[in-house]
Amino acid sequence: MSNKEEILARLRDAIVNLDIEAVQKAAKDAIDAGIPAYKAIIEGMAKGMEIVGKKYEDGEYFLAELIMAGETMKEGMAVLEPYLKAGDIKSAGKVVIGTVRGDLHDIGKNVVVTLLKAANFEVIDLGVDVSAEQFVEAVKKHNPDIVAMSALLTTTMIEMENVIESLKKSGLRDKVKIIIGGAPITPEYAKKIGADAAAKDAVEGVRRCSEWVEAKQ
Repeated sequence: MSNKEEILARLRDAIVNLDIEAVQKAAKDAIDAGIPAYKAIIEGMAKGMEIVGKKYEDGEYFLAELIMAGETMKEGMAVLEPYLKAGDIKSAGKVVIGTVRGDLHDIGKNVVVTLLKAANFEVIDLGVDVSAEQFVEAVKKHNPDIVAMSALLTTTMIEMENVIESLKKSGLRDKVKIIIGGAPITPEYAKKIGADAAAKDAVEGVRRCSEWVEAKQ
């Protein structure tokens, strides 16, 4: 294993081991060794995130680990970002995301945002308590590939339908794929309100987004 391969492996393992100090050191070593920043991200940290996602699906890791892996990746990115050149990494696609009106839960959404960024998506995060009008405005302004909505309460789920209706009225519904997620959300509910998919968790949500943009290319 060459020195460069070893550094990429350390970056990957630091994410899997949720080790912020190790990721910062490996990221600095990558720059010192002349590894392009984009390569350190894609062939190092992002590979680690894939393993974390798999461990989560296998029940070996839980939400806490998923969040921590995202934080670890963020710290590694902070070291590498200044060395990224514009156009180094082609954006996978663009996602507008938010927790719907009346709902202030953001942990699940924030995990999705982190994983989307790790998978190279450009993310427009509208935050929590986002109205249908705000979603419509964001779609007009940013022209995303995907709209992702989150709700953790059965009482706020209905807002998802309002957003879809508003997008239809604005003539924007057919321009985007819509994915919804959150504890009470089921594929049946997604179908009923006219969303394209429901994600049972962040990992599945990001995988679905990746599949959509790949199919588009």
